[in-house]
Amino acid sequence: MLGPDTWLSSGTLLAQSPTRYILMALVVFLGFLVVAFLFFFLRYFKLWFQAYMSVADVSMISLIRMHFTKINPNVVVQTKVMSAQAGLNIDRQTGISTRRLEAHYLAGGNVLNVIHAIIAAHRAEIPLDFDQAAAIDLAGRDVLDAVQTSVYPKVIDCPDPARSGKTTLSAITKNGIELRVRGRVTVRTNLGQLIGGATEDTVIARVGEAIISSIGSAGSHFDVLENPDMITRVVLSRGLDAQTAFEIVSIDIADIDVGENIGARLQSDQAEADTRVARAQAERRRAEAIADEQQMKARVAENRSHLVLAEAEVPMAMAEAFKAGRLGASGGQS
Repeated sequence: MLGPDTWLSSGTLLAQSPTRYILMALVVFLGFLVVAFLFFFLRYFKLWFQAYMSVADVSMISLIRMHFTKINPNVVVQTKVMSAQAGLNIDRQTGISTRRLEAHYLAGGNVLNVIHAIIAAHRAEIPLDFDQAAAIDLAGRDVLDAVQTSVYPKVIDCPDPARSGKTTLSAITKNGIELRVRGRVTVRTNLGQLIGGATEDTVIARVGEAIISSIGSAGSHFDVLENPDMITRVVLSRGLDAQTAFEIVSIDIADIDVGENIGARLQSDQAEADTRVARAQAERRRAEAIADEQQMKARVAENRSHLVLAEAEVPMAMAEAFKAGRLGASGGQS
């Protein structure tokens, strides 16, 4: 049999067992946390130290969060370092914060391209904030190319052989002479209308239409050949870059060639067509005259038949008169 001391010691052990299990669990959990912290610390210490030395404001907690959200921390740290070294605002509330870079990365944006564009715009003193650049990037536009085009305008051929397959525009002056024109349009990006603005194709189409219209309003091709700048002045005055992603800097006429005399050819074709119409009308009148002649011949034949029938009825009438005695009685009286 168990004595009172045995029961007392057993109760003490049972009372101490839950506390010991809790302490062991806490020790294991703390050990796991220490191991996890050491793992992440050793893995991301280089990136954190790089950001710390560059005053890029990237915490170790942010690096650990990027690990679990499948964000490449190298890209985020590199962009934060570039932003800090370029003198951009990296404030957590109003600037290019780590959270904003993570959000843009998760949205599928090109974080490096956006930061490069913002730095280029900052150097060129062009107003471009992170939200606008990120929106342009997510819209599918190359924001870095847009900034570079805004700094260094580019030249667009009108027409563009790569798009339309044509090398010149064909326009006709009022005197009927064809002019083959090749223009060059210098444009720069309008960042304010890059989202939702028309593309290069619209600019080329508008400029081409304006060039053809201005040449068509010229009285003679000599006027255009003497003053090609009259075309550019008219085209520039129309504001063709409205609602587009570009601002037209200049429009230049690169080449003008004299083509065919379209007016003379059209007049010749018209005269030939008029001749054919006159011949057709004359042929119709001849056919109508022949038809009338044949109709008159038919009527003459019909009248002759009536006459023959009438002549045949005369003897018959005389015979009937003799039989009735009308013809003899009248002869006796006479």
